[in-house]
Amino acid sequence: MKPERPLAVKFFRTAAGNEPVREWLKSLPSAERHAIGEDLLTIQFAWPVGKPLVDHLGDGLWEVRSRLSHRIARTLFTVVDNEIVVLHGFIKKTQKTPAHELALARQRQRQYSSDHD
Repeated sequence: MKPERPLAVKFFRTAAGNEPVREWLKSLPSAERHAIGEDLLTIQFAWPVGKPLVDHLGDGLWEVRSRLSHRIARTLFTVVDNEIVVLHGFIKKTQKTPAHELALARQRQRQYSSDHD
């Protein structure tokens, strides 16, 4: 059975009620926010999506690979019950995704799963 379109997008929320990815997006210039938003919109309507836009990082963790004007952004997410849960976002500065960025996303993924079981 195909999921309903579009899939809902939820931002990970901390126990204190903060939404770190939404806050990160708000800190970016408007054009960059727009580019990342367009990529998320594509995923909402076309999931599952593969490379070059989306890459699987293992254990249900995915990354949106957004090309901005002079840099690259990564938005890490998981899909739970036909909802895209955006866990973490950062500007990529090295070839390989830094271990601490992955660790933070995985921690949030585990927290989200335990909060919604």
